Amino acid sequence: MLEIEIPGRTRITLKYLVSDFTGTLSVDGNLVPGVKEKLNLISQFLEIYILTADTFGKVKEALKEVKVKIHFLDPGNEDIQKENFVKALGSEYVIALGNGKNDRKMVKIAKIGVAVMLEEGCAVETLLNSDILVKSPLDALDLILNPKRLIAVLRS
Repeated sequence: MLEIEIPGRTRITLKYLVSDFTGTLSVDGNLVPGVKEKLNLISQFLEIYILTADTFGKVKEALKEVKVKIHFLDPGNEDIQKENFVKALGSEYVIALGNGKNDRKMVKIAKIGVAVMLEEGCAVETLLNSDILVKSPLDALDLILNPKRLIAVLRS
């Protein structure tokens, strides 16, 4: 669990990290170097879920040494599946990472929504529904590992 006091907002208690895989944590299905280590550090205090349609078929291999739970999405309505997954966890306890259009609802309902922009880009709707935009998954994960960064960017 991670508790953060952000000036101008209510106290935030995070229990879960929920992330998209393709285009958010990986490029062409290959995990961005350094993500594995940061996810394993975060897994010591947050439960981590990876929601994916596994476009490139590489998620199991890429995350085999990472302490995460992988949830495979059924084809169609991935945006609603992701939104419902976050709701079922308790959206007020979730920090969510995504980049694709199918992440827009998930990042919007999460307590903290983070848009990640790698080579694949970031869907405008997902960007507009997020609280924060970062340039890499390493930056997104560092927000969690160094919560003062969250305070700095989200304070009123």
